Amino acid sequence: MPTTTPGHPSDAHRPDHDPSGPLPLAAGVAAAAQVARAADHDGEVATYIAPLAEVDPSRFALAVSELDGTEHLDGDVEVPFAIQSVSKVYSLVLALQAADAGSGVEEELWCRVGREPSGDPFNSLVQLERERGLPRNPMINAGALVVDDVLLDHLDDPVAATCELLSELCGEDIGLDERVLRAEQGSSHRNRSLAHLMADFGNLRNDVEVVLDSYIGACAIAMSSRQLARATRFLANGGIDPASGRRVLAPPLARRVAAVMLTCGTYDAAGEFAFSVGLPCKSGVAGSIVALVPGRLAACAWSPPLDPAGNSVAGRIALHELAERCELSVF
Repeated sequence: MPTTTPGHPSDAHRPDHDPSGPLPLAAGVAAAAQVARAADHDGEVATYIAPLAEVDPSRFALAVSELDGTEHLDGDVEVPFAIQSVSKVYSLVLALQAADAGSGVEEELWCRVGREPSGDPFNSLVQLERERGLPRNPMINAGALVVDDVLLDHLDDPVAATCELLSELCGEDIGLDERVLRAEQGSSHRNRSLAHLMADFGNLRNDVEVVLDSYIGACAIAMSSRQLARATRFLANGGIDPASGRRVLAPPLARRVAAVMLTCGTYDAAGEFAFSVGLPCKSGVAGSIVALVPGRLAACAWSPPLDPAGNSVAGRIALHELAERCELSVF
């Protein structure tokens, strides 16, 4: 099967693409994984967190979980990794739950964090200074710190609550990667700077170190690609966990989360993801990317080597191939 130019997903008009209709999901996952694996040597593994630098860069997984529970799996789908910034999705979900039950999501959350793409690196201090401590969106580091600050107004232990939510959604016990946790506790100088800058502008209400502990703990949550795909399905199902039938978020809030993922979930490459993948996505620097197809499924691709924006190279190609071959784009 033809491979792609490194870092540039192939389009749907390849000789072996059948324009008469989409591939079945099982065949699409297998074909997408085959193409994406050719790019597993591209990109660079994150090195600023020591345990991430030690991960085998040839690891690859692609997991798809349909709303009815059917799973399509390829590669290292049972290997756990720190979910890093993918955790921002679930922290936002908990904050929306809490604020919706409190004084309201506008008053508690959206007045303190925006919903626009940043166009800058995910840990930019310059933009935060220029915009007086108001983060552009909850998918960048500064925005996630504000989300954690909101959670601390409502929850005694936001990290434990996030693990509890993820455990419920995937039906398995979820915990932390203690090595990643310890490494991040000793290397989060820029995030600490972001937090202090926002506190100086009056946009953090809790103690900076407590907020940082919550943020770092969520990043150190360990899951496999299969578990992440399963745990994300509720966002493709109008906020209802399809396994239990429990409403996790009201439909309008679930749509808002998906919208922020689409426009902001892959940092300053969000426009490229919308163009080449066409699905709401959220990435993390350990190499995972979750994606959802409203009304149908959730997916997770994992490959540690990253592009300059901090997104998995092979993960983006896998999701592009899957969306093209199975005609899954939301557009």
